[in-house]
Amino acid sequence: MRHSTSFLASAIALTILVSYSADAQTVNLWPGVAPGSELWTQKEVTIENTPVGTVILNVVTPTLTLYLPEKSKATGTGIIVAPGGACVALAIEQEAYSVARWLQGRGIAAFVLKYRIPEKKGEGIPKDLNMDEACKYGIDDGIQALKVVRQHAAEWGIAPDKVGFLGFSAGAMVTSGVLLQQDSAARPNLAALIYGGPFGVMPAIPTKLPPIFMAWAQDDETALEPVNKFYEALKAAGIKPEVHIYSAGHHGFGMKQQGTTSDHWIEEFYYWLEAQGLTRSVSK
Repeated sequence: MRHSTSFLASAIALTILVSYSADAQTVNLWPGVAPGSELWTQKEVTIENTPVGTVILNVVTPTLTLYLPEKSKATGTGIIVAPGGACVALAIEQEAYSVARWLQGRGIAAFVLKYRIPEKKGEGIPKDLNMDEACKYGIDDGIQALKVVRQHAAEWGIAPDKVGFLGFSAGAMVTSGVLLQQDSAARPNLAALIYGGPFGVMPAIPTKLPPIFMAWAQDDETALEPVNKFYEALKAAGIKPEVHIYSAGHHGFGMKQQGTTSDHWIEEFYYWLEAQGLTRSVSK
């Protein structure tokens, strides 16, 4: 009985709830209801087989899904992956799960961030959508995700000073919010923004930031202007990101294979990590 009581006390003391699936582990970001959405009553919806794969709507409970590499391959590097979807949906397969599996296979721990998004009403993207308002919950969840990953770094086989953030479209806006937060010690050790960035008011750009990787296509019909604006703001602040501008690929190329050079953005991202010494197995 004493043993059972002790076990129960330990379980109650946990601030992160853990569940298991066949190939991944999922943790809740917050110990209770995520702050700021206490009154949300929407129901999360998953839609399969869309043109961009699996899509999730109406996220109330933000989570991280862990894709940890084999210990013999582990590099000690961790990347949080934030999918896009205009902060009204999450393209969770094309811009998160498939990316995480790719990184995992190369010894990089990946953490898929399912961040909060306001309730979606009606079809398509609302014409009057305020991205700063819609994405603020995702940014808060991104900052919390970085804290959770670093807190569990030893358990998950990564170094707390080798944690990056990778986001697509609106997920790149989440990434930019985490990157540009005022607390410099709480920023990621690197950031990658794929066809996205701040879509609302341009935040202040600090003069010192961790390494940044950016990639987009010149025929992007959705994000070309805000991405270029963010790139110019970084340069004006003296920041020199690694930039890959593809001739074609449109918006949302993610892990799609279209026969364009944008198909290979993830290899270029990997080479960039390699140049910073983040892809070598720690067992070697």
